[in-house]
This record gives sequence, structure tokens and C-alpha cells, in this order.
Amino acid sequence: MSETLQKVIGETLQRPQTVLTGEWALFLDIDGTLLEHAEHPDAVSVSDELRSLLQGLDHKLNGALAVITGRSVAAVDQLFQPLKLRAAGLYGLEHRLLPDDDVEVAGEPADIAALADEIEAELGRGQAYIERKGRVLAIHTRAAPHLLPRATQLVEQALASLPKGYRVVAGNAGVELLPLEAAKGAAIRRFMGIAPFTGRRPVFLGDDTPDENGFEAVNDAGGISIRIKPPAHTTARYGLAGVAETLAWLRGQL
Repeated sequence: MSETLQKVIGETLQRPQTVLTGEWALFLDIDGTLLEHAEHPDAVSVSDELRSLLQGLDHKLNGALAVITGRSVAAVDQLFQPLKLRAAGLYGLEHRLLPDDDVEVAGEPADIAALADEIEAELGRGQAYIERKGRVLAIHTRAAPHLLPRATQLVEQALASLPKGYRVVAGNAGVELLPLEAAKGAAIRRFMGIAPFTGRRPVFLGDDTPDENGFEAVNDAGGISIRIKPPAHTTARYGLAGVAETLAWLRGQL
């Protein structure tokens, strides 16, 4: 752990000491939280140990566990198969409130498809990765960080020609175009309104800018917000140094 990160966690954001019991509901981001980031979203894999850990936590909390992610629910299922979790995909545009529920897939509007084609042509194939997720457009620049300023500029310029209701969110290694209703906080509140989440206190772990909205919702509900590799400014109230420490903390809850 870097000296700076030690200072952030040691002096500003303490490691959470809470032991999760039946009064809690657990919400988890995936990339950067449960799994280390990769240059391409499809380059990650889930170990049997992680599947077993999530299954154990889900059982302990009587089903009050859900993943809240920018990935689609179909992508979540492919990643964690055969385990099926409650999930909010595409920042809440897709929901599976029960493990066996059908999911209404978010389609890709023609204007977003055209924009994706334009950005891909501008940035070049094989450098930035353009991920088309229905109404969500993500430009990943982890493999080509020098392209992030230009990718952000292209997406921000596109807002003027798109219907109202979109926003740009810059992350640690990329930029996304999202509908306003695609928000992790809204997804968490939706889960908190149904069994077995109702009446519990929420805990949310995330690592990036889009997770801040979820931290705010959890703070408002009197829950526990935990940012992984926290920056100097975050609305999260607790911090963990990285994926390894996150998994260790989760294992300690069983």
C-alpha cells in the first residue's frame, strides 16, 4: 500500500469494523471491488473461492445481497455462472430482484449506436475499447490512458446533439455516457423497498466515481459506505486499500 493511501485510510477513512448480521443488507460493485481491473472487461475471471464467498454471504444474510454494477445482468451471469445473484445492471437500468426473475434487457437507441461508431472511428480500434451497453456507452482507456482526455471531450460534445436526459461520468480509466436514471443510488433504494432488504441497513462497497451516488444513498439510509482505494475526496465513510483487503473483510463476515 502506498504511503499516501495509508494516510487516507489511516487518518480519514477507517477500515469498517462492523460484523454483518441479519439487520444488514449488502450491495457490491464488481470491477475494482471484487475483481481487479483488467484492460478489457472480458479479461477478468471469477474464482470458485469468490463464488463460494458470495454464496455464503447471501445465505448468511437470507438473500439480502445484490451486485450493483455497470455491467449488464447477462454479463454478470456469464461471469459468475452457475451462481445467479440479485443484481442491478447498467447502473440500475436492468434489475433482477429475485435470482430466478427474467430481466428486461435495455436496448441500444440508434443515436447512441451512431455515436459509438463515430467514437470508435475517431479513437481507433485496438486502443480504447468502446463498450456498447444499450443506452449506456462506455469508453475504456486503461490500455491507452493518453486517450482519456479526447474520449471525454468527444462524449461531452455529443451531449448537445442527444435527447435530454443523459450525463457524462468520468471514471478512473474511462468515461461513460449514461441516462440520468442510471444511478447506483436509485438501484440500491429500489432493492431496499422489497423483501428481504426491507427494514435492514445497507452496506455498499465500490471503487469508482459512479459508486459515489450509491454511497450517498447508503449514508442517507444510515448505512455503511466503503470506497476501495479511496481518493482524497469521497462521500464514503470507510475505506479499504484494494481488492485483496475487500475480499479479506468479506471473508471475515462469514
